[in-house]
Amino acid sequence: MAPNIVTRSLERMRDIISWGGKSQAHLEAQDLDRLRAQMRDCAEGTGGEVSTRQRAARLAHTYLELDDDGRHAFLRLIALEFGPDPARVAEAHAVYQSKIGTAEQWDAEAKLRGAMRSQRIRILTQFNAIPAGVKFLVDLRADLLRFLKDDPELKALDRELEARLNAWFDVGFLELRRITWESPAALLEKLVQYEAVHEIRSWTDLKNRLDTDRRCYAFFHPRMPLEPLIFVEVALVDDLADNVQKLLDEMAPVADNARANTAIFYSISNTQVGLRGVSFGNFLLKRVVDDLKRDLPGLKQFATLSPIPRLKDWVRAHPEALTDAFTDADWKKLAPLGIEGPASAGFQTLLDDNCPWLEQPGLAAALSAPLTRLAARYLCHAKSRGAPFDPVARFHLGNGARVERLNWMADSAARGMSQSFGLMVNYLYDPDRIESNVEAYVADGAIAASGAIKRLAKL
Repeated sequence: MAPNIVTRSLERMRDIISWGGKSQAHLEAQDLDRLRAQMRDCAEGTGGEVSTRQRAARLAHTYLELDDDGRHAFLRLIALEFGPDPARVAEAHAVYQSKIGTAEQWDAEAKLRGAMRSQRIRILTQFNAIPAGVKFLVDLRADLLRFLKDDPELKALDRELEARLNAWFDVGFLELRRITWESPAALLEKLVQYEAVHEIRSWTDLKNRLDTDRRCYAFFHPRMPLEPLIFVEVALVDDLADNVQKLLDEMAPVADNARANTAIFYSISNTQVGLRGVSFGNFLLKRVVDDLKRDLPGLKQFATLSPIPRLKDWVRAHPEALTDAFTDADWKKLAPLGIEGPASAGFQTLLDDNCPWLEQPGLAAALSAPLTRLAARYLCHAKSRGAPFDPVARFHLGNGARVERLNWMADSAARGMSQSFGLMVNYLYDPDRIESNVEAYVADGAIAASGAIKRLAKL
């Protein structure tokens, strides 16, 4: 009889997680006492494996029905009451210290390691054992990261869960799959939902991105088969792309893959907030390059058309960088257009999100040189804690790419204008230079850039 009860409980758990809904249940004091007892039994494995899994399913069910305050209290309970026992750790440490250099040292070390292992790990591992449990834990960590901003006492639980997720989502366990228009509708809906760089506006837009001159690849975990963890959209073209609106034009003719010599990675989206700190994006691009080279041997270049999402934020914090990017020749060109120097009203509007200077004929062209120069300096020199300030730059430079070319007015959509004056950048992945670029970046923080970019950054 018990296995049937467990089966029904686990199936109910799967339905709840798949639905993703949330009621507004609160936790009262007596509820905390009940949860504390259930967690203790779960951590200790009371009643055997079947009972423990059923108990874990009930705990997860309870969590999904709680409001934010209830979930916060649930996580605090695990974090603060199920850590290592300080007295046991101290005792094991004292024994270990006394056994160093003796034949019993290694046994003492094992006991110290056991004493430091918290019951939090046992509870989290039980959640992993239920259907959809991996997805449940990923979403639970997304909640944990939100609460952590105002509650540092959750940090220990976050560290342990992040370590577990790093092990469970090791790239060796992940599957690279190509997503096509024939993929399940539920998966295609996830692409629309998770696209983080260039919004997918319609099913026609999505179909265009999955046409024969396009590719889309994603990493999947075997326990989350319809949940892409990270995906990349690729355009097959005959040169470096310089405008994202052209790449996404639904009316453009389908290109001939036989003539394509360049693969452009124009959108890379991480989909699971709860996997922050779990790194597999670099492996994705390397695997995709290998797949493309095998299927399309005519491809010679592998590059991105990437946003520069923090450019304006950085300039607002360093306004002198904007002024320094303009030369005497630039001021002469701009004076007849109403920008007579850094104190002029027109100059002050350059950082406005709606970019009013776009409406004035000739002004955008006159701003091209100084703002491109500004972007080159930003990508080559702007740092935060020793790493590039720009998150997209950190990702690609850390994976061995080089800053190849800047493209003026490459993204004229509102988002592109508000982030980076419409500028986008090509990062080039040269298979012969990736390893050396990574080594130089890791060892010295060296930023690989083309000669043209370096010259712009120095001007």
